[in-house]
Amino acid sequence: MEDVLREQLANGTYPKDSLLPPQRQLAKDFGVSRDTIQRALAQLTADGLVEARQGSGTRVIGAPSSLPAPPQSERPGAASLGPLIGWAFQQTEVSVDVFTLTAETLLRHLKNQLELISTEGSSKPRTLRIRMLLPWSAEPLAYPRARNEGDPRVWERWQRMIRLNISELDQLKDSFIGLGVDTLIDIRRFPMTPQCKLYVLNDEHMLFGLYPTLWRKIPVPRADRPWQDENVDSLDVLGLGSILSYHRREADTKTHDSLFFTSTKDWFETSWENWHELLRSEGASTESSRED
Repeated sequence: MEDVLREQLANGTYPKDSLLPPQRQLAKDFGVSRDTIQRALAQLTADGLVEARQGSGTRVIGAPSSLPAPPQSERPGAASLGPLIGWAFQQTEVSVDVFTLTAETLLRHLKNQLELISTEGSSKPRTLRIRMLLPWSAEPLAYPRARNEGDPRVWERWQRMIRLNISELDQLKDSFIGLGVDTLIDIRRFPMTPQCKLYVLNDEHMLFGLYPTLWRKIPVPRADRPWQDENVDSLDVLGLGSILSYHRREADTKTHDSLFFTSTKDWFETSWENWHELLRSEGASTESSRED
């Protein structure tokens, strides 16, 4: 838990001077006890990264060291999305291709960039283009799912999360347009469970990571008392804390990074076009940011 929070401080999910969610909310989001959250926050406090203030919550006062916004020309290995998003928003044009389970991580970073532009006067790009592949909601996924196969509430919770995230992306699009950024967010649904997450920024930088699966308790509304939650034993993935490897498009097309970048980007392009065409020909619904 401490490592996940460190990652979020490092990648800008919670920037300096921002407030962390309440401990109860963190425990619910990550499916752990409040004692686990308290131990993690105690260590982050001892390391000078956060400070608890009575009546005002836990404030971020520092961040672990992280990669510079434009990564070095040599392959650095693991990387975080935050610095790369920050680098991309310093360019005139921003493009982001995404394959993910929930869109939650990207959503948080886009909110951070919107705040930097709207309240701190940071430079803004002229255009923002996002293409996002999300799993479809017509059939239950391999995860998240309850151990009890007859209990649909964990899947229904994921469906609600996806609808909320797409709605927030739509609101973000309108906000960026209001600030003078020509913005387009295109979302297509993919008929399978993502085994990995993928980000491609400006067709130059790529982050790739496999989703580690784990059993955890997921809070869902009780069947008999829907206003109360119960923790359901479920198979889920570690999304926010998963390790992302960094790759870039290089002039030498035979290098490790160039080969991985090209093959993975080709996979995204063919999936983007072919699955969309197949589902459309079969009459299945496709969803934009306004339609889920």
